Amino acid sequence: MDLTGYRVLVTPTSFGKGDPQIKKELESLVGEVVYNPTGRPLTSAEVADLIKGCDGYIAGLDAIDRLAVSAADRLKVIARYGVGVDNVDLNAAQEKGILVTNTPGANSVSVAELTIALILALARNIVEASVATRSGGWPRMNGLSLEGKCVGLVGFGAIGQQVARRLAGFDCRLLAYDPYPNRDYAAQLGVELVGLEDLLHQSDFLSLHLPLMPDTREIVNAGFLSQMKPGAALINTSRGELIREADLLEAVKSGRLRGAALDVFAKEPPGADHPLLGVPQILVTPHCASHTDGATAKMGRMAMEECLCVLRGQTPKYRVI
Repeated sequence: MDLTGYRVLVTPTSFGKGDPQIKKELESLVGEVVYNPTGRPLTSAEVADLIKGCDGYIAGLDAIDRLAVSAADRLKVIARYGVGVDNVDLNAAQEKGILVTNTPGANSVSVAELTIALILALARNIVEASVATRSGGWPRMNGLSLEGKCVGLVGFGAIGQQVARRLAGFDCRLLAYDPYPNRDYAAQLGVELVGLEDLLHQSDFLSLHLPLMPDTREIVNAGFLSQMKPGAALINTSRGELIREADLLEAVKSGRLRGAALDVFAKEPPGADHPLLGVPQILVTPHCASHTDGATAKMGRMAMEECLCVLRGQTPKYRVI
């Protein structure tokens, strides 16, 4: 099918960086490609301004609310570059007959790798040791070995499974909680499936791998944190809104938790005055878990293929609505 009459908006700033051929391929197939001019996720008003006249939309972490969707006069598909669709007003899209797709599994390995890096950084005080050494110090710092420790995964979907697969060689005990677990895969990896309360009580390192939904928003609150093993550490490479940040701050400052590592925040960027940034026991990274050559190449190609599939009048493989 000839797609040269179509216009496609592409907003992820990393689109094509892992594989430049993707951009060339898209540009050769459609009539016009409009790229994000800001270098950051777009606001609702910016989306509304750029979406007019577009037939396809390969979307990053933009605010795609009802206002943005209402400005779409020709749009057929919102192809999310990533898994989460919590920034998309699905009801508004459905009302206008706009299909929404995503790219499940494309960034699972990259997010899992950063998760393990953060676990190791917390266990071995890597950031603190580096800063002290650069300052002329030579501190004797005692860390924790993962061998014999318990790592708990809250969520055992694609990313949780990849984390478990990679931790299997560390000789640590692996626990996972998931409402709908893959029991066969858990058995293959030696992962014990337990209830959430048991997981909280036993885990030395607890890693979040949940989607953002009404029942998971701020699931990590004072009650959740009070059930965690004293001296444990919390890692979040999933969604910032899973955590009530004021409660986490108190848990770390009080010494109940050893520390935390966060790649995501409820509001991004959090701002230099965010209270969590002033606590040395909390490691922070700028929502970069999926920013690797492998992940961006996979996400870009999957999102492009889903977008073009809809424009051709075909059924997309990863339709959300």
